[in-house]
Amino acid sequence: MYSFKNDYSEGAHPRIIEAITRTNMEQTVGYGLDEYSEQAREQIKAVIKSQAAEVHFLVGGTQTNQTAIAAFLRPYQAAVSADTGHINVHETGAIEATGHKVVTAKSEDGKLTPALIDKAVKEHTDEHMVQPKLVYISNSTELGTVYTKAEVEALSSYCKENELYLYMDGARMGAALASGKTDLTLPDIAALTDAFYIGGTKNGALFGEALVIVNKELQKDFRFMIKRQGGMLAKGRLLGIQFFELFRDNLYFELAAHADKMSMKLKEGLQKKGYQFASDSYTNLQFPIMTNTEIERLSKDFLFEHMERVDEERTVIRLVTSFATTEKGVEEFLEKL
Repeated sequence: MYSFKNDYSEGAHPRIIEAITRTNMEQTVGYGLDEYSEQAREQIKAVIKSQAAEVHFLVGGTQTNQTAIAAFLRPYQAAVSADTGHINVHETGAIEATGHKVVTAKSEDGKLTPALIDKAVKEHTDEHMVQPKLVYISNSTELGTVYTKAEVEALSSYCKENELYLYMDGARMGAALASGKTDLTLPDIAALTDAFYIGGTKNGALFGEALVIVNKELQKDFRFMIKRQGGMLAKGRLLGIQFFELFRDNLYFELAAHADKMSMKLKEGLQKKGYQFASDSYTNLQFPIMTNTEIERLSKDFLFEHMERVDEERTVIRLVTSFATTEKGVEEFLEKL
């Protein structure tokens, strides 16, 4: 069974495993205060061109979103998200468990616009309702679409004018930046958002996300919230070593580019065979529409997600490529069709 189910089926890039093994018996301080974590922070700040930013390493995406949003918001404040946003549909009420409501906006492509946010803000009029305060966006989105620099600039301007925080979920940040369909860069993201995270779990790391807090008013005492939410890893160097390896050269971007390349090979092969797609993705997620008979046959040799029924005979599936997806795996999938 070859897996296109997710982008974390494999362990990690061999260089990361080698680095963890090589440093295994070294003695370091805990809780992310070790030299590897410090070096990784400095590397990331250099890449994003923001020395004033704070960088924190956490284990997973849901944990990062929950910890950040819980820290950034007052008890009566809420996050605004696209209806397909990860915090709305795929985090088991983690945000709500911290006491914060997720206000959603219907989006066909998974992206938010100032108009969609403005509608949500204006629907909440007084102290009898939650107060929208944080705008949550994913890049790439859960539909595989990406934001351009102009789109994020528009969101940033709207948020500043309306005293909202702009927070970007970057679980698949690498795939978004490597897609070739955006002019957005990490320095742009650091300049335009209040906080964002760089995903490692879905881009070659064993586990781990690097949360970058740019807005100084959100930086104070953040480590207290990490500890309170159960996110302070005692052996924090395991996170630091991984991000040190990913960012000491272009490895992070090379792994994302490979995943996107394999995804586009899948997409082009499916298009040649006449398949339609539920989303026009240029990242490592593809959403072809197939007959239930085809899906049943393919399921004997491949793993993938069933997303939603189109009608009685057809269903949308999700194919995900990773840093380790092989051309042979892609070719075998297309041959099976």
